[in-house]
Amino acid sequence: MLLKTFGWSFAITALGLVAGAFYGGWTGFGVVAILAILEISLSFDNAVVNAGILKKMSPFWQKIFLTIGVLIAVFGMRLVFPVVIVAISAKMGPIEAVDLAINNKERYEQLVTDAHPAIAAFGGMFLLMIFLDFIFEDRDIQWLRWIERPLAKLGRVDMLSVCIALIVLLVAAFTVATHAHQHGGVHADKAQTVLISGIAGLITYMIVGGLSGYFEDKLEEEEEREHEQEEAAARSGKKKPAIVLAGQAAFFMFLYLEVLDASFSFDGVIGAFAVTNDIVLMALGLGIGAMYVRSLTVYLVRQGTLDDYVYLEHGAHYAIGALAVVLLITIQYEIHEVITGSIGVILILASFLSSVRRNRALAAAGEGGGAKTEVSSGV
Repeated sequence: MLLKTFGWSFAITALGLVAGAFYGGWTGFGVVAILAILEISLSFDNAVVNAGILKKMSPFWQKIFLTIGVLIAVFGMRLVFPVVIVAISAKMGPIEAVDLAINNKERYEQLVTDAHPAIAAFGGMFLLMIFLDFIFEDRDIQWLRWIERPLAKLGRVDMLSVCIALIVLLVAAFTVATHAHQHGGVHADKAQTVLISGIAGLITYMIVGGLSGYFEDKLEEEEEREHEQEEAAARSGKKKPAIVLAGQAAFFMFLYLEVLDASFSFDGVIGAFAVTNDIVLMALGLGIGAMYVRSLTVYLVRQGTLDDYVYLEHGAHYAIGALAVVLLITIQYEIHEVITGSIGVILILASFLSSVRRNRALAAAGEGGGAKTEVSSGV
């Protein structure tokens, strides 16, 4: 099971490290290894959240996510995306931007750093909406009940998530964005840029998330009708065709996952410049990390980990909320990648330990002959 799920990741790791050594010697080998570890540590919460979505999809679409999705993640977000950002911010053609990335690495790094406020605002708002929609939803299982219960009641107010997100964006635009960090340690007023980019992130979330949610609801309705029709067909000896709508629903959920991965990759791409400004080594290292995140996502789904450790998804969403805030803060202040990655790891580890305590309490209650009841996480 482990080799089947992570086999491609192991192979890509070997190829990537060899390519890094061939391209940049032992230094290139080390840089690729460091970037891969950096990407995995920063994106573990991404894997947990992805697993919560991917478990609703068929094995076929899980395979698409692990193959085509990886190509989009590696070549799209880790290689093409920084070049596109440079081309847009510097108002140059894509070929010129690629030439700059290969032959003038210092200038390329400068342009990407200067575009960070727009990137952070877009990704920060997208991730913040994911966190807010999660925390305002009334759930049967709650981790931090003293927080989640009152917030679930507030969540009954329509469009509350959007209102809070816009307020956060306005505060960021008129505080950290007025002294946005730029290359060389200088600061500039990027309030307008942050506002536009943040609204774009919010709109992207509402469109992609709305479409995926709509088709998921339609799929559930269709599945209920299909189940009734299959029972009727079984009684009459007829055979019902498969559900056609599943393809539409899965496609939009796949699209949502790709946009989600893009938002998570922002901090990894920007943080990679602290290690190297070589776009080839960057793509190799971050690509290896992205492959492991994909494999870990599928592993969590197939092992049923989220069902066994029910607070993991909560911890991942709290990590998303923290990452959204960190991205907005980094518009003005530099925050080391170790701090960013540690926040997510700590929150997920805490949720895992709470899940373990819950499982032990349920097992003890079962051994005592009592009925199965939900127990507090103790947090």
